[in-house]
Amino acid sequence: MSAAELDVRIETEIERIERWRVNELERAGYGPDEAAQLGARPDVDLHLAIDLIESGCPAETALRILL
Repeated sequence: MSAAELDVRIETEIERIERWRVNELERAGYGPDEAAQLGARPDVDLHLAIDLIESGCPAETALRILL
């Protein structure tokens, strides 16, 4: 077995959820940095974050509300 084969990283359940949250936030209209910041916080309500953007709230204002 080569060193490259041993260096396989297994994604945890928490990492998968965070990645999914970030993707959903980006799809809703957040920029990559904003989505990463919100997606990493399990205390931030994903539906509220998306609803804010969909109702016309600027991302910067939504971040201040949510964080």
